[in-house]
Amino acid sequence: MDEGPDSRLWTTLRRFFSRRGECHLEEAIQEAKDGGELQNDEMSMLLNVLQLDDKQAYEIMVPRTDIVCAEIDETITEVARKFFESGHSRLPIYKETKDQIVGVLHCKELLRFFVGDEEAPTDLASVLRPPYFIPETKNVKNILLDFQSNKQHMAIVLDEYGGTAGLVTLEDVLEEIVGDIEDEYDPIRPEDIQPIDEGSFLVSGRTILEDLHEECGILLESEQVETVGGYISEQLGRVPETDESLELQGYTFLIKEADVKQIQWVIVSKPAS
Repeated sequence: MDEGPDSRLWTTLRRFFSRRGECHLEEAIQEAKDGGELQNDEMSMLLNVLQLDDKQAYEIMVPRTDIVCAEIDETITEVARKFFESGHSRLPIYKETKDQIVGVLHCKELLRFFVGDEEAPTDLASVLRPPYFIPETKNVKNILLDFQSNKQHMAIVLDEYGGTAGLVTLEDVLEEIVGDIEDEYDPIRPEDIQPIDEGSFLVSGRTILEDLHEECGILLESEQVETVGGYISEQLGRVPETDESLELQGYTFLIKEADVKQIQWVIVSKPAS
């Protein structure tokens, strides 16, 4: 009987790990792919697994500003509306600021108050689960192992001062292995770098500086920030307003959309000769 793809994959994995010391695992995976033992997607997944040790929480987390959460004083109805609008199954709950995450609420904890006779509690504290905290430098492989051993699906990422830096979910970790996982609740996210015409781009403020260099050939370097929006704010010493512009590395950066906290979109163009 022919082996199915899953059986073939695990057989190959066992062979890789049984010949430790003969060659690097990356080379063994490439040899198996060249020999027809692995498909392209199987090879990519295996290589991604090996790279989990090299990635840290801050590289895959949802940043603090994008976390959908609720305050402990909100009503059950208000929180239920946030679940409905976001499509999430879990929400962090905070007290006063996002730096004080006091628990995590699962949507199923609220369902019984809407479909049964049980009376809703007067506050959220009684239905919260303890939050799980991790440092922003924790590597992704260990995050996955912790999720598995502690039966967790969400971790609050803390910065070096103990403040909330972001959030990592089990889905975020799995996407590092298998690629983007989209469901019917995921909004369509536009590309971070969108060509407008020759020499001009619409660039998200979240774009990593390295990605801007790779895709547009524009080199912006900083030891303090990682994103285009952060770099522009660093150069100006403040968050710019919409329609402001500045010259960087021979390019004009026009702020298309920004608020008091961050830059959303920038039009980057090469000045006319």
